[in-house]
Amino acid sequence: MNKEAITLFLSIILTSFSITAQQIKVLVPDRVFDGEQVHEGWAVRVEGNLIAAVGPAKEILQGYRGIPTELPGTTLMPGMIEGHSHVLLHPYDEVSWNDQVLKESPAERAIRAALHAEANLMAGFTTIRDLGSEGAGYADVGVKQSIEKGIIAGPRMLVAGPAIVATGSYGPKGFAPHVKVPLGAHEADGIDNLIREVRRQIGGGADIIKVYADYRWGPNGEAMPTFTQQELGIIVEVANSSGRPVVAHAATAEGMRRAARAGVQTIEHGDGGTPDVFQLMADRGVALCPTLAAGDAILQYNGWKKGEEADPPRIVQKKKSFMQAREAGVAIVAGGDVGVFTHGTNARELEMMVEYGMNTTDVLKAVTSGNAKILQLEGLGQLKEGFTADIIAVEGKPEQDIRALRKVVMVMKNGEVYKK
Repeated sequence: MNKEAITLFLSIILTSFSITAQQIKVLVPDRVFDGEQVHEGWAVRVEGNLIAAVGPAKEILQGYRGIPTELPGTTLMPGMIEGHSHVLLHPYDEVSWNDQVLKESPAERAIRAALHAEANLMAGFTTIRDLGSEGAGYADVGVKQSIEKGIIAGPRMLVAGPAIVATGSYGPKGFAPHVKVPLGAHEADGIDNLIREVRRQIGGGADIIKVYADYRWGPNGEAMPTFTQQELGIIVEVANSSGRPVVAHAATAEGMRRAARAGVQTIEHGDGGTPDVFQLMADRGVALCPTLAAGDAILQYNGWKKGEEADPPRIVQKKKSFMQAREAGVAIVAGGDVGVFTHGTNARELEMMVEYGMNTTDVLKAVTSGNAKILQLEGLGQLKEGFTADIIAVEGKPEQDIRALRKVVMVMKNGEVYKK
């Protein structure tokens, strides 16, 4: 055998060994939603942490010598992406937001966050965007790193750290002037202080900078803008120069307008949006994360009997603004503000998006390929050759009944199976 033949032989042996070591898996459901459309009779081949092939089951199984994972009665789809979560919070009907910030120890909050992270993953959300630690400093960074190190199970995380608020605007509030209490976010004002605070949060490990463009600090406790146009602009400029996006909490038309003009990536909530503001967002490529489930949950905590009583004004306005945003062509991020309601029930937001008039398949796209595109998550959100193997299986046909997303029977993240 000559030198070239020996080299070729060794190359084939090494390649074969490498593929074997990668633990090739073939997943055979009834159908596949690839992030864009549903395909009957398709299967997915996974090699290591990547998707190697997607297509008709007969083609995927051809030449495969292992035992395929049969998933009868299920739809295989990309791991879902939660657009707005708070792993350091739990439902306000259990403990109020004020008491979570002021009375729960950092250790308790971190332990809860670990359990919440796992609940999100088991519910089929393999990636989450966590938008503010709410008084827990950079604990969200620690949770993210613990997941990456394999210490705890959870989704991959994009974290915002403490978030930025204008002085005097955020809570907890209601204490005598001589009493100083920890706040749920970091205060900063003016160009120099905002530049410093953005850079401090970047240094602390934030993937995203979150700013409160308005808050409930008006003369009568109503929501009003907090930062000036110039202040919001400098926040975006500094964050973007580091390669990080800015997201804005905004519920008033003026707060949303300023945030959109500043160039934020997404606006969270958007309750008070108007047709002209939504058109501005669409024109500037600013997406909306409507967090429908959060307001719905809070109103029920406060006594509203959903389904038995008429919609409160807040719900009527939310339905209206959600419709106006879609009519204007604003891109929609699927994100429920989970933490206000129970972690692991994230699909509640998706059900409400359908309830409020969004097409079911469009909701499926939003929580997979749509979120991946808007949040700039390369290699996620689709079942496509070369993409990361974040894959879930749900019972039934979610494109026909969105409630199927509550019935997650398999979760794979980065090629590793966490639930089966």
